[in-house]
Order: sequence, then C-alpha cells, then structure tokens
Amino acid sequence: MKITYVTGNWAKLEVAKKYLNPLGIEIDNIKMDTIEIQADTTEEVAKYSAKWASEQLKCDVLKNDSGLFIEGLKGFPGVYTKYADETIGEDGVLKLLDGVENRKAYFIEVLAYCEHGKEPVTFTSYTYGTIAKEKQGKYGWSWDFIFIPEGSDKTLGCYPDDERFNFWGEEAYTKFAEYLKNKQNK
Repeated sequence: MKITYVTGNWAKLEVAKKYLNPLGIEIDNIKMDTIEIQADTTEEVAKYSAKWASEQLKCDVLKNDSGLFIEGLKGFPGVYTKYADETIGEDGVLKLLDGVENRKAYFIEVLAYCEHGKEPVTFTSYTYGTIAKEKQGKYGWSWDFIFIPEGSDKTLGCYPDDERFNFWGEEAYTKFAEYLKNKQNK
C-alpha cells in the first residue's frame, strides 16, 4: 500500500512515516497547492482538500489542515488561521490580545485520508498552550513565535526544528495508523 502525503513539511512527513512504515505502508509526499474552502470546521476544509487532491493525483492521499483557536478571541482565527497569518500575522493577533487575560489557545490538526474514488475520513490532534505577550525565538515561522505549548515557558520559536515538532500532538497519526491496521486485518 502506498499513500501520498500532500505536504511540503518535512516534520509532518517524518511523523507519518514513524507511524505508517511499521505497518508496511509506503508514504511519499508531494508539495502542491490545494483548494482550501471557507467552512465552519477544520475537518470540512481538510476533507475537501484531500478529496480534491486525490482526484487530481488519482491516488490515495493524506492531507492535513490545522487551525489556531484562541479562547480570549472566541476561537479566532480558527478556520481562518492561514488568512489571518497572511493578513494580520502574529503581530496583529498580539495587538488583538492587548488587555485580554485569557490567552489559552490550542491548535487543531486534522488529517484527512482519501482513498482514490472514495470519501475521506478524518483524524484529529490537539496541541494546547497559551499565547505569549510578545514574540520570542528565532526558529520556525508564523505562530511559532507567539505560541507557548503546554509544559513549556517558551514559545515554539525558541526551539530548533528537531525539538519543536516534539511538542505537537500526534493522536491523529496514532488513530490513523490504527484505522489502517484494522483495514489491513479485514
């Protein structure tokens, strides 16, 4: 079995290999722009992108979508995380949080797996933390400079690549591997 992960992110590819290679599943990747619909949930966005990519590539694909949800901003930017990054960026989010006490935040990462010609299925991870009062760090990009993961007192931007990705929740990959393992055993 072979799955194409539609991502240009090396860390995501490595995590997928960690969970799928032991099952005898080959995973490669392709970096390509996919259609990203405006929807109410991260799951809807991921499902649409996965199905679209599977139809374009004519193969089984894995696609992810993630969003940053900030409690003090009533969940903003949420499904609009990419748009917020491209428009107001982390400086704009920090400005929106001026005077806001509740800085709790979390990332939702949804993996959408789509077998060619079928409907996608999804698996979700959460990474909890808080939003810093100012940007910190020199590693990573975007939200890494303002997101402090649970268990740390520094932003993700303070950790080099080989350490930073260890803070991300991997439940979605665990659930996905279990799903594939169960499918293989049928």
